Amino acid sequence: MASENSTVDTVSTKLYTRAEVANHVESDKLWLIINNKVYDVTDFYREHPGGEEVLLEQNGKDVTEIFEDIGHSSDARQMMESYKIGEIVKSERTKGNASVLNGISEEENTSGSWRSWLIPIALGVLATFVYRYFIKAH
Repeated sequence: MASENSTVDTVSTKLYTRAEVANHVESDKLWLIINNKVYDVTDFYREHPGGEEVLLEQNGKDVTEIFEDIGHSSDARQMMESYKIGEIVKSERTKGNASVLNGISEEENTSGSWRSWLIPIALGVLATFVYRYFIKAH
């Protein structure tokens, strides 16, 4: 029989304000905000493929737009989870990149873009076929 004091351990996410993240510029830590999540990349910035200056210049800032514009791979996105130390408090969160926040991966988003061209191309081929064989033939 379980005691009244037994509880299930849950991992709570540490919440930070944007000001708290920005204040780390003064410390020896390198913190970034990406999609309302806070990352401590102090142990990674020297290994960053784009060069350490890129991360050093953005210390304490929200770099969501820059991160998404670069088009980081799924491997990079998976690797960055090991550097996550918390999230931005709900009252200060931004909408950011909707596809990422809604859990749609970059590959799925690209695939959807490719599929959106399939219908116009098919219609173009069909229109060409109809024109050549039915209209032009008469």
